[in-house]
Amino acid sequence: MTRASSLRRVVVAGGSIAAVTAAEGLRLQGFDGDITLLAEEDHPPYSRVPLSKGILAGREALGSATLPPVAGDVTVRLGATAARLHEEHRRVVLADGEEVPYDGLVIATGARARRLAGPGQTGECVVRTRDDATRLAARLDTAGSVIVVGAGFLGMEIASTCAVLGKTVTVVDRDPPLRRLVGEWLADLVVQAARERGVEFALAPDGVQLLGRPEVQAVDCGDRIATADVIVSAVGDLPNTEWLADSRLPLHGGLVVDERCRVAPDIVAAGDVTVSRTHGGPYRRSPHWTSAVVQGQLAAAALVHGRETPLPRPDPYYWTEQFGLDIKISGEIPHGQPPTVLAGDPRQGSALLQWSLSDRPVAAVAINHRLPVVTLKRLGGRAAGPPVMP
Repeated sequence: MTRASSLRRVVVAGGSIAAVTAAEGLRLQGFDGDITLLAEEDHPPYSRVPLSKGILAGREALGSATLPPVAGDVTVRLGATAARLHEEHRRVVLADGEEVPYDGLVIATGARARRLAGPGQTGECVVRTRDDATRLAARLDTAGSVIVVGAGFLGMEIASTCAVLGKTVTVVDRDPPLRRLVGEWLADLVVQAARERGVEFALAPDGVQLLGRPEVQAVDCGDRIATADVIVSAVGDLPNTEWLADSRLPLHGGLVVDERCRVAPDIVAAGDVTVSRTHGGPYRRSPHWTSAVVQGQLAAAALVHGRETPLPRPDPYYWTEQFGLDIKISGEIPHGQPPTVLAGDPRQGSALLQWSLSDRPVAAVAINHRLPVVTLKRLGGRAAGPPVMP
């Protein structure tokens, strides 16, 4: 009997893009048994990508984020929250006490927004779900000023949208915006574009505290108190692993997966809930859309084929839109050095850039510059190739 034929019921816990990709991937891998997808939210699965951009700005309808219906004869249950895992009995226990049996399990329960508000404080906004975006959009209708705490990709995208809406925007972070993610050169280019649109920045190296009770109204930055009509926290997320606390699955700041997204016999995981490590290094997360898709595909293959599953080549690729800049990134940008400009002029808002180490390309970035993704990846030293075999 093949491994695929020994699995007759697969449960996918989660409603994220990783969950949907895994469910559809199971069919592509030849699994013909029952698949049940348990989505915590009452909304059909959707993409989070436009929430901080077009949807928050009102340029796109909320329903435009909804993903196409899950293909492959998959049962999708909305409002089904995984609350506990019974490994020995192969059951996912839902919040209402129902037990959903499985032969194989895909864990893709994602993450939730990290919040800064203390007990008894209300009014802090985040952008993680459709409902979060709807609530913030309603607040922005009557607001004149916004503070965004957090200057990563999400925080800067929210700040950009608020600036487009004509709000007075201040961004606060421990570190200079974006530098940790994309290096000094590209970060400074984006910050300059933001300043030209009226955005102000404040550093709070010792962290911040939200002030006001019950409604938060200000942010203590250490050397100043900043006030605004709306305060948004974009300070990372927390993997949704609490429902696994009583299980024997490995948890270390997330659910630990191996190089094939395997967790335990007949259990795999994908997306923002996961962490992994390479060659004994630190546990790392990769909370990007492309990572979720790749992991969803890999998890499905590993559940069906086990160790026979080929490993994909490392292929970091992500993008962001903010302050009039459509930025697509392939590879890992080295810190402390400027790029080679291959085309265009960054000062004019459109360019194709490349970074190299020891005369070898390691990253490429397109800024308002159209070209095929495969070409960008080749320039970033990530030319397409066959999967890595075990």
